[in-house]
Amino acid sequence: MKPAFHHKLLSGPFGDPCLQVRILRERRSLLFDLGDIHTLSPVTLNRVTDVFITHTHIDHFIGFDHLLRASLRRRAPLRLYGPAGIIRNVEGKLKGYSWNLIEDYPFVIAAVEYDGRFLRRAEFRAGTRFTKQTLQRTMSGGVLLEDPLFTVRAVVLDHGIPCLAFSLEEPLRINIDKDRLTRKHLSVGPWLTELKRKVRECRSEGSLVIGGKRYPVRRLLDIVRTGKGQKICFATDIGISRSNAERLVELVKHADIFYCEAYFMEKNRDLATERYHLTTRECGRIARVAAVRNLCPMHFSPRYHGHEKDLIREVKGEFGKMVSC
Repeated sequence: MKPAFHHKLLSGPFGDPCLQVRILRERRSLLFDLGDIHTLSPVTLNRVTDVFITHTHIDHFIGFDHLLRASLRRRAPLRLYGPAGIIRNVEGKLKGYSWNLIEDYPFVIAAVEYDGRFLRRAEFRAGTRFTKQTLQRTMSGGVLLEDPLFTVRAVVLDHGIPCLAFSLEEPLRINIDKDRLTRKHLSVGPWLTELKRKVRECRSEGSLVIGGKRYPVRRLLDIVRTGKGQKICFATDIGISRSNAERLVELVKHADIFYCEAYFMEKNRDLATERYHLTTRECGRIARVAAVRNLCPMHFSPRYHGHEKDLIREVKGEFGKMVSC
C-alpha cells in the first residue's frame, strides 16, 4: 500500500536539523525542527501547517525567520509546538522587527508549549502587529495535536534544558483500489476524500454524489483498502540517562522510521555526557530496545566530517540491523 507520508531530512546528517513530512494528496506539510530550511521554496513553506520544535538552540530554530518571511500573506494559520518557553521565544523573534504595515494581513501564528503536564497556548496576529494573546491552558498526557489524519505525541527529555521528542502516528492507512474504481466506471474526484473520511470515522451510512449520481457509501467500500498506519519519530539533543532512554523508548517503540541524533562517537562518551547528547551506540541501543523497523541516525557533530561511515558503523553495530539515511 502507498504510504500517506513522505519524509525527508532536509540538510543531511551533519546539517542543522529539519525533517519535512509531506502528507500526500493533501497539499500539506509538517516540519520537525527549524534548522536549515533554505531549500524549501515559498510555495512549499506556505503548505506547512504545523511545526514541531524540540528546543530553541540556534541550530534547531534559526529557520523561524525564513518561514515567517514566506508566510506573512498567508490566510491559513501556522501552528508551532515546542517545550516550555516556546511562546516567549516566538514573541521575542517577532519583537525583533517593526510591523507598522501589516494590519490588513490575515496571518496568525498559534504557539503551543508543552511542559509534560499542560499545553499552554498563545496567538500572534498580524492585524494587531503580532501582539501576544494568551489563550487557555489544558491538561495533556503528551498529545500535542489530534488531526483526522494523524496524531502527534511528545515527551519531555533533558538536554540541560527541556527538549521534546515527537511521534507522528497515522491510525489507519487508506488507499483506493484503482482497478475496482475503473470496473465501477467511477472517476477520481473530491468525493474520494469524503469517502476516506467516512472510512476513517467508521461511518458507512449515507451517500455520495459522483458525476451527478448518488451512490450509497456501503456500495463504495469495496474500492477501499486499509492497513496499519505509519509511525514516524524524531528525537535529537538528548542527554545520556536512564530516564531519558526509558521515556524515549516508550514513545518510539515499533516506529516505522526513527530519526535519532548520534552526535558523538563512543570514544567521546565523556564529552557527550557533558554536552547532553547521545553517542552512536546509545542511538543504536535505544532504537534496538524500542524495536523500531528503520533507524536514521542524524545530527552528527561537525568534528566528524569525513568520517560518516565510522559513525554509521557504530550505530549499526549496536542497532543490529542496517540503518537508512
